[in-house]
Amino acid sequence: MLYELFFWLSQKWSIFNVFRYVTFRSAVSAGSAFLICLWMGPHLIRSLRQLSIRQAIREEGPASHQKKAGTPTMGGVLIIAAVLVPTLLWTNLRNPFVWVQILATLGFGAVGFIDDYAKVSRNQNLGLRAKGKMALLVAVAFILGLWIYWIARQGDFITEIYFPFFKNFHPNLGMAYVLFAVLVLICASNAVNLTDGLDGLAIGSSGVAFAAFTVIAYVASHIKMATYLDIPHIVLASELTVYGAAMCGASMGFLWYNAHPAEVFMGDTGALALGGALGTMALLTAQPLLLVVVGGLFVIEALSVILQVGSYKWRKKRIFRMAPLHHHFELKGWHESKVIIRFWILAVLFAVLAMSTFKLR
Repeated sequence: MLYELFFWLSQKWSIFNVFRYVTFRSAVSAGSAFLICLWMGPHLIRSLRQLSIRQAIREEGPASHQKKAGTPTMGGVLIIAAVLVPTLLWTNLRNPFVWVQILATLGFGAVGFIDDYAKVSRNQNLGLRAKGKMALLVAVAFILGLWIYWIARQGDFITEIYFPFFKNFHPNLGMAYVLFAVLVLICASNAVNLTDGLDGLAIGSSGVAFAAFTVIAYVASHIKMATYLDIPHIVLASELTVYGAAMCGASMGFLWYNAHPAEVFMGDTGALALGGALGTMALLTAQPLLLVVVGGLFVIEALSVILQVGSYKWRKKRIFRMAPLHHHFELKGWHESKVIIRFWILAVLFAVLAMSTFKLR
């Protein structure tokens, strides 16, 4: 919206030329998202309390979490609003990648909202049935996969998959790309959702991951940088930089209220929206497999659940004191803040490792 206005004004007054630069608009987008969170946060938290939209804590969890019962939830609405408003204001809305990201944010967020509403209405920690929830997630992911494939058929994208650490191995999946996209999106959304168990853990780690993919989007859209690093040059990825910056700003803004002790929880509304948007951004930058490295913390958290469930099913023994992994360290005696900060450190290290893979090939 404002992008079009300032683009028109730049043709009359050169001072407005600065709004044509994606780097400037990304900075403004991040700042806008952060300020929206700070402004909307108190109003949303107060409204959630008045509507009795509060978190139910599962009894089998760490005993220290019981005091969190009654904390307002569904705060993911704040994240989504803080991301979408700057995206609509500061991106070139003629870019189809922008609308794919918007659909991913709203689609996965809507599934999370339905799940959160089911929990709140029943006043328990169980929302939608697993099959029903998965069916909705797959439906959203399939629509996104088809849309991305259609863009590729128009010649504006590729369906090749690039492998970290491998320079010349990038097979073209063709129509199978749609199913691959569904797999990436389902894994990403659920992995972030599983990580959301401690105050600020998921939003802080997501902010780091989005920062990494914001840099990747900028590099991929810059022909000289993309050529130098030998990664696919994707012109349309330029506007993902503005979207990714908004996600970073929104993450910092939400963390303002979600830091320990949390005043509001994001709920599945936020966690699924973050995971789905992150997976979509990985797909649109043609680096979906790099998401395994960038989101290494999310992978570890998800694997801890898979291993725990598998071990108990087949051996009747648990590997961890509790899964996901962050609860295991809590039960070992680590203070919640220590777990969070150490996991944030891991998130940063994984992001740095991911960046290094562009030269380690």
